[in-house]
Amino acid sequence: MQSRMTNPAFVLPDGMKGIGSIFKAINSGGISHQLQEIVGLRASQINGCSACVHAHNVNLAKAGESADRIGSVAAWQEAPFFDDAERAALKLTEAVTRLADRSGEAVDDRLWDEVADHYDEQQISALLLLIGVTNLFNRLNAAIKEPAGANWG
Repeated sequence: MQSRMTNPAFVLPDGMKGIGSIFKAINSGGISHQLQEIVGLRASQINGCSACVHAHNVNLAKAGESADRIGSVAAWQEAPFFDDAERAALKLTEAVTRLADRSGEAVDDRLWDEVADHYDEQQISALLLLIGVTNLFNRLNAAIKEPAGANWG
């Protein structure tokens, strides 16, 4: 399978520059690389982005995450491999990624308070930016039919 075109973020010269700045901000926000990858993996699973699911799986394995944790992200609610802080981040990821599925607030006060119990304002900012940029890439990749295993480097 081949993509329809080069990823738009790479076609337009300033595309990756702006996205790179967002990633720089995320990386300075105080959340671990592993949590970033877990959050990215869950958003990508929800959106059905095979290229991103594959990339996050590879990145998690390279970071030393166990096969149990990587394989259970899709079923994190029933899996014993995630702590309360990770569960709060995954709940936030699902709420923000599934905006079209909601009937109430995107992030209700109960979820917000749960996230705030584990993360400070900088970390929450990093999580929200990460969820947003992951959803951006999921949508770009879906539109161009980016295959799993694509190399963006």
